[in-house]
Amino acid sequence: MGEADPLVSGQLAAVRSWCLRRLGMDREWLQLEAGSEVTIGRGFGVTYQLISKVCPLMISRNHCVLRQNPEGQWTIMDNKSLNGVWLNRERLAPLQGYCIRKGDHIQLGVPLEDKETVEYEYEVIEEDLESLAPCLAPKNDQTTEKHKSLRTKRKFSLDGLESLPAEGPSGLRCPLTKISSKPVEPEKLHGKGEAASRPLGCLCPTLTSLEASERTTGPHACSTLPKVLDLCPKKQKACSPSASQSSLELFKVAMSRTLKLKTQVQEKQMAILNAKRQARKGSSKKMVRLEKELRDLQSQLYAEQAQQQARVEQLEKTFQEEEHYLQGLEEERGECDLKQQLVQALQEHRALMEELNRSKKDFEKIIQAKNKELERTKEEKDKVQAQKEEVLSHMNDVLENELQCIICSEYFIEAVTLNCAHSFCSFCINEWMKRKVECPICRKDIESRTNSLVLDNCISKMVDNLSSDVKERRRALVRERRAKRLS
Repeated sequence: MGEADPLVSGQLAAVRSWCLRRLGMDREWLQLEAGSEVTIGRGFGVTYQLISKVCPLMISRNHCVLRQNPEGQWTIMDNKSLNGVWLNRERLAPLQGYCIRKGDHIQLGVPLEDKETVEYEYEVIEEDLESLAPCLAPKNDQTTEKHKSLRTKRKFSLDGLESLPAEGPSGLRCPLTKISSKPVEPEKLHGKGEAASRPLGCLCPTLTSLEASERTTGPHACSTLPKVLDLCPKKQKACSPSASQSSLELFKVAMSRTLKLKTQVQEKQMAILNAKRQARKGSSKKMVRLEKELRDLQSQLYAEQAQQQARVEQLEKTFQEEEHYLQGLEEERGECDLKQQLVQALQEHRALMEELNRSKKDFEKIIQAKNKELERTKEEKDKVQAQKEEVLSHMNDVLENELQCIICSEYFIEAVTLNCAHSFCSFCINEWMKRKVECPICRKDIESRTNSLVLDNCISKMVDNLSSDVKERRRALVRERRAKRLS
């Protein structure tokens, strides 16, 4: 590793960039590149993929979007997320852009019950790109290959075999081209004199014919291979897959042998080209030998291709027969599964009906108990009401018989007790004494009068429990007597 270029380091230090700094961590910061749209979520098509270890569904697939408006100001938008986006402790409305500034706090999701803070909480900062680089989180395109490798299907693919590079004696790497299923006869070489005077394209006509045949027939040669290989996982479910597996193993072996032959052919082609470049004169014998070896290898390759094509056709026929057999088995299995599902559905229906009947009986018992309780409550209420009416009637009797003035036949108003222990209204006894100075009941002389506050308080409290008509009548009588006294 060489030392960093000071010019590049200076340029990075001069560039300032916006960033979402994750609180409490010195890594997994999210850079906001100018002129780009930044998406955050747990899906695969976002700029930054956040996968929560505590609550995986806290972050939505496409949780929020950050972009710059025409004035260059960064904005954040909640993309209809489940747990929301919070800016400075306030939740944002979905699908509406909000401007963010340095120092703002952004919260993705809500805190769990046993925690006070959320897992993903950020602060908006703007610093030099050089100081931000060690703390930045990788973008989703840098981690996509890791997820793809986990989700790829494990199946035998011809493209996977052909993607292996073949290394020749000259140290050059060349990718293997697709195998042609139509054998092409190698052309005859020209004479030695012509070989020395012609350009590279004409020195090896077999090379050019092979390349042309691969370009024209290569993509169509193995058109049936993906179909055959895609059938392999299905056929492994058959009752007797031994024949198919053995045929598939033979096919794999033939494929590897064909690829080795093709690698040898390419190595020979490279050796011929290198020999032609190194020595234009005096090496015709070596050229003839190399070209002869090349023709032999090509003939072996064509023979292998023909055998391989026959094996492919045989495999395809075998797989078709097994596919028909499997379809019949699947139909029979589907009918059995359907019957089992019907029986299970009937059993569940019966169990549900029994449970509903039990619940109905329980509810009927509960309703009966409630009705009995209501009846008891009603009886108690009637008893209480009767007792209350009895008390009120008794109180009315007491008021009418014991607390009533004999002069005005009304409840005492400002009760006064004479020396003979009889009580009257103050207004009534005053009016009586204008005519006679003796007790209206016992006819004794009136020598003294005493105000009875106890009677007044008792009558006021008892009248408060009577009807409104009685109350209003008493208030009017009190006002009338006060007016007469003042006049």
